[in-house]
Amino acid sequence: MAASAETHKLAIFRGLLKFKSNKQKIWGVLILLSIVTAIEVLLGIYKPEMFMGQVLGMKALNWIFIILTIVKAYYITWDFMHMRDETASLRRMVVWTAVFLISYIIFILLQEGGYVEYVFSNGFVKTDF
Repeated sequence: MAASAETHKLAIFRGLLKFKSNKQKIWGVLILLSIVTAIEVLLGIYKPEMFMGQVLGMKALNWIFIILTIVKAYYITWDFMHMRDETASLRRMVVWTAVFLISYIIFILLQEGGYVEYVFSNGFVKTDF
């Protein structure tokens, strides 16, 4: 293999933040993921009242957690698993599958959560099958 085929791109944020070596890039992505995690932890501890309103069946804070988790998953896959260096068709296959599965899981959680809330708010009823 040629040397250029073995090197990885050393930038994140679509080239806005560039690094000089792979080691610097790993630290940069680690710091980015740590900042996102710290934001999640702080939001989870303080639970700001402004994010407690309902948005599409869930609290806005829950949507923020879902979005930040997807951002972290994206950067882990894109940089640490070297998805950036793969062919476009493989990247699409992985990303589209993940988007479909995440959307499906969110739909199921919202549907089942609504049902459970309905059952508990109307009294628990045992059913024999």
